[in-house]
Amino acid sequence: MKATATSRTAGKINIGISPADRKAIASGLSHLLADTYTLYLTTHNFHWNVTGPMFSTLHQMFMTQYTELWNSVDPIAERIRSLGHRAPGSYSQFGALASIPEAPAMPPRALEMVRILVAGHEAVARTARGIFPVADEAHDEPTADLLTQRLAVHEQTAWMLRSLLEK
Repeated sequence: MKATATSRTAGKINIGISPADRKAIASGLSHLLADTYTLYLTTHNFHWNVTGPMFSTLHQMFMTQYTELWNSVDPIAERIRSLGHRAPGSYSQFGALASIPEAPAMPPRALEMVRILVAGHEAVARTARGIFPVADEAHDEPTADLLTQRLAVHEQTAWMLRSLLEK
């Protein structure tokens, strides 16, 4: 009988966050995951296609940035799963959830790439910041910690990219 009772409760989640709050947080994190993956793909595209006098600098910078973005998607998806929800994982899902456009079909000039990436990092920061109220209200410290880390990365990266645009 004990095994039966355990198997009945195995699917229930009791981590101190209500089902409604877990759903709202997971939804916000799904948008963050879509934005992050879209920005990763754009940055990787620009790494492959950058040209011009700043090639070496931007090629290396974009590689550092897309690697960081790639390493961040798994913790976001795993947090969604920890909250009991499925993480989006297809291009169509990401396209429907992302707040940033995918990379242009024809790669732009180097400084336009930088402008696009600044806007992308700022958008991802806004998406992350928008999840805080429900995470805070639900006392979801792991999500708040994840969001804080992501905000620091995106705000710093946007600043560094913006500095390339100064004359």
